[in-house]
Amino acid sequence: MKIKSLLCSLLAGILLTSVGFASAAKAIAPPARQYYQLIIYHIKDKTQEQRLDKYLSDAYLPFLHRSGIKTVGVFKTANIDTARDKRMYVFVPFRSLNDFVRISQTLQSDKDLVQNGSEYITSDYTNAPYTRKESILMQAFTGMPVLRKPEFKEPKSQRLYELRSYESPTELANVAKVRMFNNEELEIFDRIGSQAVFYAQVLAGSRMPNLMYLTTYSSPASREEHWKTFSNDPKWKRVSALPEYQKVVNKADIILVVPTDYSDL
Repeated sequence: MKIKSLLCSLLAGILLTSVGFASAAKAIAPPARQYYQLIIYHIKDKTQEQRLDKYLSDAYLPFLHRSGIKTVGVFKTANIDTARDKRMYVFVPFRSLNDFVRISQTLQSDKDLVQNGSEYITSDYTNAPYTRKESILMQAFTGMPVLRKPEFKEPKSQRLYELRSYESPTELANVAKVRMFNNEELEIFDRIGSQAVFYAQVLAGSRMPNLMYLTTYSSPASREEHWKTFSNDPKWKRVSALPEYQKVVNKADIILVVPTDYSDL
């Protein structure tokens, strides 16, 4: 009986240890990589801008919040009043592709959204709320698998955000550029304080192969200072000269945007 009791105790100890290891492994496992949708509205004038503001603030963002997405970014082209290409950007994070599909499918059946966004939803084709709408689907980099909300003392009205798009000449070159970010560039951006909201590889969009990322600054002057620091960083100078990272980007778009007052970011 003593041997039997001892064996039972040992078995129980092994099971508890296994459960403990499994719980610990689960606790330290990196979070699943998020998926992002970037919706781009091209608009022609102030009237369309105001109609989109009303729809997004009164209907679309509340719908997403009810659907479990608490952090949604809404941005506009910097100096939108004088810009030739006026755009509004909506950044939506998803935990999985299933969430992306589920929320997309319930969009038009949500009663509150349909009621609060009726002016946008029922717009006549001769009086549309935008001139063109794009949608880009992305997956977060392994080096930063979930978005980060920037922290500033300054009000949103003073901030300047920078959305960058890096197209590569081939799929293999794109893989190298993503690796360059994960292994090298993310650390530099974090260290110098360029608060990034996301880094992601484009899965579907009009420009492929491609990656996109968004860094944030308290002011235009702060952006200039941070990029000067980045350019002079010894690690960047070393990494950018490595043979494996040469000619991995053939087109870079730099888009300066500002957050709306109702944006979560």
